[in-house]
Amino acid sequence: MTSAASRRNFLRFLASSPFFARAFAQDPYKMTSAKDILAVMDLEEVVHRMLPPAHWGYMASGSDDDLTLKANIGAFKRIQLKPKRLVDVSKTDMRVEVFGAKWENPFYLSAVGGQMMFHPDGEVGTARAARAKQTVQMLSTQASMSVEDVGKALGTPPWYQLYIPAKWEMTEKLVRRVEAAGCPVLVWTVDLLAGRNTETATRGARIDTRDCDSCHAGRIKPMLQGIDGTLNPPGATWDWIDRLKKMTRMKLVIKGLDSREDAKRALDHGADGIVVSNHGGRSTETLRPTIECLPEVVDAVGARIPVFVDGGFRRGTDIYKALALGARAVGLGRAYIYGLTVFGQAGVEQVIDLMKGELDRTMKQCGTPTIASITRSSVVTP
Repeated sequence: MTSAASRRNFLRFLASSPFFARAFAQDPYKMTSAKDILAVMDLEEVVHRMLPPAHWGYMASGSDDDLTLKANIGAFKRIQLKPKRLVDVSKTDMRVEVFGAKWENPFYLSAVGGQMMFHPDGEVGTARAARAKQTVQMLSTQASMSVEDVGKALGTPPWYQLYIPAKWEMTEKLVRRVEAAGCPVLVWTVDLLAGRNTETATRGARIDTRDCDSCHAGRIKPMLQGIDGTLNPPGATWDWIDRLKKMTRMKLVIKGLDSREDAKRALDHGADGIVVSNHGGRSTETLRPTIECLPEVVDAVGARIPVFVDGGFRRGTDIYKALALGARAVGLGRAYIYGLTVFGQAGVEQVIDLMKGELDRTMKQCGTPTIASITRSSVVTP
């Protein structure tokens, strides 16, 4: 290859890289380091300008008109806090117990696929931040890094989010690998079994003029190596929970439920936990915010299994409201990916610190110094 051709290929690679735009991103808040981040949403427009259209479209997309995505965020504004004054809040305790483990924070970093689209450190950068801040990480089946590498960076095996293969022998192969890596919890995502329509992502890819092969060529999702066939079979039924339970000793959590009826079915089939989720508004255009679905799921299962929730969490006050409505813990998604995109590991750490600081302040203002003292009487719902 001639030197001129080599230069052209190198320039094409730079142009296709999501990180080349980093030097040209415009930041109205003058954030020169992660410590300058004052609020999660300060990062959104910076991320939009940094990322190429296809990668931003992947992150920003909901389903259909993106209305459920927006509803997830907007619903928190309809829930009011009820402060209690003259309570001793000189100390707060955010620790919660989940499946016998003590968590320092009542939130975790939820599964987001392909994190190398957003930063070269990808899921390993997220894992290092989670380790530094003693926060639980959930790894996606669509991760750009392996469960083994992430576990090393995290210092402990992550929770594993499962997109189930259509071939049962492939499911067994994947689950055996995850269990061998030491993952304590398997989180089966069930809200994409019927497919989805992510128009915003498609539009972003369509207007992206880069040679994407230069960026993605040879990048195989490591958790799908050796896994033949498609994922998320539409023929999956509740009986598959029984089959997964027989296959593994890991705790089995079902992710993507939003009704009392499905919550009861999951409980009847032996699920160890539930994540109230609509995939960040990316599965079905239900227009049902997860924070508004949470109470009926909690009421359906009582205290028999823990209920988690994700979708639209951008503030510590949002986390507080979910805890008040019965969530054991809250999953963060786009919030920490914004931090990862702009500042890598340091950005994720700052997002965790912001969420924890805002939650701490809310607990004090509302006279609830412990997680157990946060109840439905702490909020007013529509």
